[in-house]
Amino acid sequence: MKTPHLGFVLLFVANPQKSSLFYQDILGLKPIEESPTFVMFALKNGGLLGLWSKYTAEPRVDAPAGAVEICFPTEDVDTLYEAWGQKQLTIMQKPTSMDFGRTFVILDPDGHRVRIYKLQEGQS
Repeated sequence: MKTPHLGFVLLFVANPQKSSLFYQDILGLKPIEESPTFVMFALKNGGLLGLWSKYTAEPRVDAPAGAVEICFPTEDVDTLYEAWGQKQLTIMQKPTSMDFGRTFVILDPDGHRVRIYKLQEGQS
């Protein structure tokens, strides 16, 4: 039996079109699939990010946003933070040096945590 691999990350959102605009803006990507209740992005590293209306998902979604983070690496945390500072994003954590490296966290329109990071040398 083969070990399953991660197919994609799925976030349950109140308004897929509103969330799509947010992710188009921060990722610089257009969706590969879009309907009134679902949006899918193909990320540059081959991963997929889906946005599904929490009102049409089966089984019903009761959990609040914010318990899980989606994380994106970057070469320069501070430069990206400065660039995104013009976008009126909700900042949860300003650029900070932590034990794993440099990072900041924003919130998407539904309160999902989006972490940007650069690992310290020697981390993988």
